[in-house]
Amino acid sequence: MTPEVVTPAGYGSRVATPLTRDTLRTAPKVLLHDHLDGGLRPATVVELAEQVGYRGLPSSDATELDAWFRAAAPSGTLERYLEPFAHTVAVMQTPSALHRVAAECAEDLAADGVVYAEVRFAPELHTERGLHLAEVVEAVLAGFAEGSARAAGDGHPVGGRIRMGCLLTAMRHAARSREIAELAVRYRDAGVVGFDIAGAEAGFPPTRHLDAFEYLRQQNSHFTIHAGEAFGLPSIWEALQWCGADRLGHGVRIVDDIVVASDGTVKIGRLAAYVRDKRIPLELCPTSNVQTGAAASIVEHPFGLLAELRFRVTVNTDNRLMSGCSMSSEMAALVDAFGYGWSDLQRFTINAMKSAFLPFDERLALIDDVIKPGFAVVIG
Repeated sequence: MTPEVVTPAGYGSRVATPLTRDTLRTAPKVLLHDHLDGGLRPATVVELAEQVGYRGLPSSDATELDAWFRAAAPSGTLERYLEPFAHTVAVMQTPSALHRVAAECAEDLAADGVVYAEVRFAPELHTERGLHLAEVVEAVLAGFAEGSARAAGDGHPVGGRIRMGCLLTAMRHAARSREIAELAVRYRDAGVVGFDIAGAEAGFPPTRHLDAFEYLRQQNSHFTIHAGEAFGLPSIWEALQWCGADRLGHGVRIVDDIVVASDGTVKIGRLAAYVRDKRIPLELCPTSNVQTGAAASIVEHPFGLLAELRFRVTVNTDNRLMSGCSMSSEMAALVDAFGYGWSDLQRFTINAMKSAFLPFDERLALIDDVIKPGFAVVIG
């Protein structure tokens, strides 16, 4: 990573802060795609397993468990990538456990310089010990609030306090999406900013959940849909044209509708052109996409092409524990792969903030008062 020279009109050359993994932490970041059950601290998994009597962990040593999760992630398929979640979900079945995991999530993101995050989880997965859906949501929201407050007290590297939004996810192979959608609307003034469906794509198209999406549109609510990760263009098309998604969770396979000729000429298909022209946000998760086989490597990840063609790309972590990543490490990987500078990272961050499920004035305030000033410091 080399320093970026910035020369504003009327000024002499100024050398930006060198782009390193350490300095990346000090830049403001916006995260739209992060799973709560995919970002636990390994030590927390071990301690919670002991508390609830869960004996299924591959190891009771936090360091060994961390290594196991990271080794299990590069499976090459989405279905196998999802298997380790059985362990994290198993220890997130009590109000205290959910509260703790959510609080630590806010703290960890804040320590990485994230100023706004939308973290998602599936309430239906956390009722194995008798919790009601509402109890699950309330425990997580309370945890986010406490973690955000603790992070502000500890000193946020960008300054201020991380703002946490919550996305409620329904599992696409189950039949509770309308119920979860109603829950999202019920708690939308308490910190739930939107809705999502997740899980294996193949065989479970988003149109199975049309009732939930129609209800959300009637309620003027926001939603994103996992689409175009393990399954291709039909999943994206259904998510947009049948279901009316505001954003695409991953959406990386939109590149299948783009042809780059040997002479460098680019032909964008009608669906890809629609996504670009309508400024539909792509919640891209580079490391996770490589691990699930959606991309061969970071260098070969479609992020570079999509960014060059001015799609609304955003940088995301997906699952910080399983993928062994953070927002800073994801940005660092993109810098290494595509030679991005601070101004590029600022563009991706503003893309994300523009796409957040917050009122327009609140998005604008975060862009003008937090993100742009934060990047001005590192740009020089």
